[in-house]
Amino acid sequence: MSGVRRSDPYDDEGPGPVREGGLWRALGGLTTRGRSFLAAGIAAGACAYVLGQPDLLRVGLLLAVLPLACVLVVHRTRYRVSSTRRLSPSRVPAMSQARVHLRVENVSRLPTGLLMLQDRVPYVLGPRPRFVLDRVEPGGHREVSYRVRSDLRGHYPLGPLQLRLTDPFGMCELTRAFEASDTLTVVPRVDPLPMVRLVGESAGYGDSRTRALALAGEDDVIPRGYRHGDDLRRVHWRSTARYGELMVRREEQPHRARCTVVLDTRQSAYHGAGPDSAFEWAVSGAASVASHMLERGYACRLLTDTGSCVPGPDGPGGSGGFGDDSSEAAGLLLEALAVVDHSANEGLSAAYDVLRGGQEGLTVAFLGELDDEQARLAGRMRQRTGGAIAFVLDGRDEGAGAEGPLRTLREAGWTAIQVLPGDHLADLWRQADRYHQHEGAGR
Repeated sequence: MSGVRRSDPYDDEGPGPVREGGLWRALGGLTTRGRSFLAAGIAAGACAYVLGQPDLLRVGLLLAVLPLACVLVVHRTRYRVSSTRRLSPSRVPAMSQARVHLRVENVSRLPTGLLMLQDRVPYVLGPRPRFVLDRVEPGGHREVSYRVRSDLRGHYPLGPLQLRLTDPFGMCELTRAFEASDTLTVVPRVDPLPMVRLVGESAGYGDSRTRALALAGEDDVIPRGYRHGDDLRRVHWRSTARYGELMVRREEQPHRARCTVVLDTRQSAYHGAGPDSAFEWAVSGAASVASHMLERGYACRLLTDTGSCVPGPDGPGGSGGFGDDSSEAAGLLLEALAVVDHSANEGLSAAYDVLRGGQEGLTVAFLGELDDEQARLAGRMRQRTGGAIAFVLDGRDEGAGAEGPLRTLREAGWTAIQVLPGDHLADLWRQADRYHQHEGAGR
């Protein structure tokens, strides 16, 4: 949920938004009814002067003075009102709804009149919500809420909240605005993926885990003190008896497996736009794979064709951009994918320069249209010590031109899967596992 945002737009002593002009500008707040009364009063006064009817002049004065008096009253209104906006949740997947809660509190000693609220929201989130609040007693508050939904990922500003004041006769209406605003983050849709054992992956924890000092002998063990959460099977009983406290083996600490998700963002590699475009499918796929691997205990990072890496070198993990804190890394990855856009790059050389460092682990790539040169370059991205899976989205005649790049990637050791319109990532994830098993059986 977002933080609390407050402002007091009608507090003469406290900070608030700039008041919108003086009395002359307040006259612009006359409603159709107010303008009609004023015009009728002026017309009645003119007729009374021409016809010499003093009674008609009194009626004209009443009609003209009433809207002007309402303008003066509304203009002089100085309510002290605070507002609070709360997003639930503040980060929502695309095509899902979020609820915005508004709380308006009267912090003055006088009751308010009729208040009309309108919150500013971008067009893609839906129509601007409007609410009418009855009289709010001193120290009282009112709470309202509305829903927003976006099919497009990104950052969307909410607010500032606008408050419209009106008189009991509906002659004048003035709009004032709070200062505070919030940001709703719409992240890519994350699809659940099945649990399969992919080519080249090794679990970070389990029977096949890599140990830091696996070849150390019993006499070479360097124990450390027991920490909350350590597996009791790692207790080194000889050291425990020697020191009189629980000690665990250092060599029992597993090496966490790593995964790099490569996202091709080149504008020339994709065709179409909108929520159902190939590029949005690739962004959603990258988010799904990254989330899935983090849930499985992997240290995961996102790499684009521009060479940018999330988490960054100094982020969680601090080693080549791999995030060790799953929750923090997942948040960073989704935030980055929420705003990722097409790049002007023509090739994948920047991503290749990052990957050729030889970081061990699984590589999962989402690639757009590839020519022969870029297909060969992508083939060399495969880590020698880890597995590599590529999902190729080629829009040329529904993928008819992708056979060459797919063959090049497979010859380089990739498990290359062609993505066609309407394909689901979960099915392709299983297909990658079956393809690897078939290749392994054929060797």
